[in-house]
Amino acid sequence: MPAPTLVLGAPCWIDLYSSDTDRAKDFYGRLFGWTTMDPGPEYGGYFIFQKDGKVVAGCMGNDGEQGHPDTWTLYLQSDDADATVEAAKANGGTVLMEPMDVTQNGRFAMVADPGGAAIGIWQPREVHGFEIRGEPGAASWFELHTRAYDDSVGFYRDAFGWDAHTASDSDELRYTTHGEGENMLAGIMDASGYLPEDAPARWSVYFEVEDADATAALAIERGGSMLSEPFDMSGIGRIAGVTDPWGASFSVVALE
Repeated sequence: MPAPTLVLGAPCWIDLYSSDTDRAKDFYGRLFGWTTMDPGPEYGGYFIFQKDGKVVAGCMGNDGEQGHPDTWTLYLQSDDADATVEAAKANGGTVLMEPMDVTQNGRFAMVADPGGAAIGIWQPREVHGFEIRGEPGAASWFELHTRAYDDSVGFYRDAFGWDAHTASDSDELRYTTHGEGENMLAGIMDASGYLPEDAPARWSVYFEVEDADATAALAIERGGSMLSEPFDMSGIGRIAGVTDPWGASFSVVALE
């Protein structure tokens, strides 16, 4: 599959904040067939996960000093990180990290959306983001679960330039996507029915695999935990939710 087409507001990068980066290399290597690449000392220990020589994600160490749990973080593409931060503030977001340059690669910032979900901003220069998506061993889908559904749809539309389309607006499911049809890039789900009132919104990353049951079982065998047992979703495939051994959550999906 060719490199993803990265448009305004599109998911363009993911990285893992991990309290045990050495073991994380082994865990994700076994799950997804990933190898690692160290870009150099100027990146402070940040390293790159690759699949068949193609960049799929990054990883940085969590020393615990900031009090943040291990987690996967999603980044959306911007053509002007500073302007996107200002738009985020104007649309109900809060700034977590002010814009900064990452060597010659690009410009980065971090904000929280109206529901409290952290979302990264990436303005590419020499580095555009992940090189593969939507094939086994790579990220396949990105989904926000939030109680602040209406505010979040407006936030991503107005701050990030999403081409927002209502996929479902029933009592059972309220769901909006960035793009539609074969061009869908990410989704927002109204989680009011199951997300606790005091829980912040969260982005979930889905990794494509050949066999969701086998991959989930391997994650548990290697020290992870099961969040949701494998289940079939009509029109999508078979999905399971897991965590790695240090609590970072993600989902795996075997497409139909």
